[in-house]
Amino acid sequence: MIEIERVGEHEFVASNGRGASVRIGRKGQEGSFSPVELLVAAAAGCAMVTSETLILRRTGGEELTAVADAVQSESGNEVISIPVTLSYDLSAVDDPEALETVVRRAVEQLCTVTRTLKQSATAPLQLPTPLQTASDPL
Repeated sequence: MIEIERVGEHEFVASNGRGASVRIGRKGQEGSFSPVELLVAAAAGCAMVTSETLILRRTGGEELTAVADAVQSESGNEVISIPVTLSYDLSAVDDPEALETVVRRAVEQLCTVTRTLKQSATAPLQLPTPLQTASDPL
């Protein structure tokens, strides 16, 4: 579970139960990620976490980076694509095409975030309901 707490005007902190936290704010706000940036980071991060062992074992290197960006609709109110580019050194790889196949397959089959985005997961919103008082009829 992720808990988000308001810490100031347009400033929030998301925390997990393992002691990690990240600042969330409006787009362009210093020192924080916007919600869309977090979505993009989740897609890129999931691809990296999923493929890290496969890539580093075959490349013999330690360098692995990802770049991702949100492609938004014309209205700017929805993300229609999140292209993710992984970068790593292929100089020690005998068969780069085979590595590409393995990495693509792993990310497509095991990356929870990108698989969820492909399926258009729902995000039901629950709001507080007014409390009934003792004088309210049942």
